[in-house]
Amino acid sequence: MKAARSSCIIFLKATATIQLLLLPYTLVVSMPIAASLSMSPKAATQKPYVINNIRYYPVPSAHGHNETGIASWYGRNFHGRKTSSGEIYDMHAMTAAHKTLPMNTMLMVKNLENGRKITVRVNDRGPFVRGRIIDLSYSAAKKLGLADNGTARVQIVALAKARQDRTGTPPDLVYNDLGLGEFYVQIGAFANKINAIRLQKRFLDAGHTTVIQKHFGSKRILYRVQVYAGKNIENAERAEKALLERGYAGCFIIAR
Repeated sequence: MKAARSSCIIFLKATATIQLLLLPYTLVVSMPIAASLSMSPKAATQKPYVINNIRYYPVPSAHGHNETGIASWYGRNFHGRKTSSGEIYDMHAMTAAHKTLPMNTMLMVKNLENGRKITVRVNDRGPFVRGRIIDLSYSAAKKLGLADNGTARVQIVALAKARQDRTGTPPDLVYNDLGLGEFYVQIGAFANKINAIRLQKRFLDAGHTTVIQKHFGSKRILYRVQVYAGKNIENAERAEKALLERGYAGCFIIAR
């Protein structure tokens, strides 16, 4: 394992300095781009979702806009704490944590086990478990029918609202660019800070930007070691794949 970890260090190259605060990467789709993204009857992927009397459209041609995987939820132990966005977590609000999607992204979440659908807003990071794609608030989990079981298989779709500027023209969509951000690959999480520092040093010595994120869990503090992987999701995915192949079985991409 030590040899595997040493070899994987060679792969990653830090290409920029750390930015602790994400820039607001907001994309307004307008003409002439809107022509290729117009919501014509032929654009099946643009079929709107009407949830709670609000019409939402799937974000077109954006990386990661449609995922299928396991959803979980978090509740009372985190109620009243700060989220990664700086908001105070409210277990009764319709919000969610996602590893990489920009803050305030609207999501349609469908429980594939019972067919229920809800809309939530991303305001936190997580879940910090490989294989899970979203952490829902308690209220969101309850409405989706997974609060009792704890997890369920779901589909999530990034949504946007339409903006109609001129009568007779296709409405534009305003949404975040889902492929841009400050991406890291989490390579370990430790209750012992010394162990986290040792792993961080291994990557720092090889010239890679590596940070330790202190997390106050429900029962203990965890020190999460994360290696910088670039400003777009494609580069981050290549880094994650290389780390997985070299023995970091639990690693995953996380945005800051």
